Amino acid sequence: MAHADLPDPGTNSSPWPALDYAAWKDTCVTLHLWTQIVGKIRLTQTPWLNHSWHVPLYVTARGLATSPMPFGARTFQIDFDLIDHRLLIETSDGAVTTLPLKPRPVADFYRDLMAQLAALGLGVKIHTTPNEIVDGIPFEQDQQHASYDAAQAHNFWLALVQSDRVLKQFRARFIGKCSPVHFFWGSFDLAVTRFSGRTAPQHPGGVPHCPDWVMREAYSHEVSSCGFWPGGEMLPEPVFYAYAYPEPPGFSAAAVRPAGARYNPDLHEFILPYDEVRRADAPDARLLDFLQSSYEAAANLGTWDRAALERTLPA
Repeated sequence: MAHADLPDPGTNSSPWPALDYAAWKDTCVTLHLWTQIVGKIRLTQTPWLNHSWHVPLYVTARGLATSPMPFGARTFQIDFDLIDHRLLIETSDGAVTTLPLKPRPVADFYRDLMAQLAALGLGVKIHTTPNEIVDGIPFEQDQQHASYDAAQAHNFWLALVQSDRVLKQFRARFIGKCSPVHFFWGSFDLAVTRFSGRTAPQHPGGVPHCPDWVMREAYSHEVSSCGFWPGGEMLPEPVFYAYAYPEPPGFSAAAVRPAGARYNPDLHEFILPYDEVRRADAPDARLLDFLQSSYEAAANLGTWDRAALERTLPA
């Protein structure tokens, strides 16, 4: 619903940009696949961390980045620069090379990136079937996905910047085990996950092109997780989400705020439309209310030891 009395979030008057999934879905799919290629490079080169925390990308002041990755005694990093629209590859011995981000098939992006890595002496090999995508086309064969609207990609990054900032504020309230705020290229979402400290029932797995053991290790312990997702075929709108694993009895009926939040029975998640946040008079407060109330529903119904897990700030 339009709110004529609020400023247009697509202008400089608001840091929360407009993000219309229908307008950028083709770019979204292509960028998702490009991030999978880069993310799989990180997966291949980085020692395994609990809950797959070694594979995500991170929001930066210019886009998304891998953080440093080892290659023998050398280190390299790959960044998506979503301001100047280039892929930047830097090595610890001073080499720098770039690849333009522009409309091009996934197969071309994959070929050129691998050629640049080889030229730098970084002979990386990855499994080329996309993860968590039904009927994914191997990267080297994908001529179908070739869209890149620079303005829409930039807006997506701006939405990530704001989401990342608020999610980090929310994360700071918790002193128990908690993930970083990180961007998972498999599901293409920005997430942060809190842990109760107790083990969880074995996850059923069944995620397309993702080994069941990966999902079982990721959800080996009870969690309350939340984040930002730009939308997809199942839900064609950008949303903030929150879920619990295992989902405690009564969670789906919990009173989660604000009024625009709702439980999606297909996703088994509470969702809050991105537009509900960006159009609000106080977007940060609106989003934090959603994150806090959904966590409290999971923690209270799941009988978490909240006194031991949460930070108590001085009055």
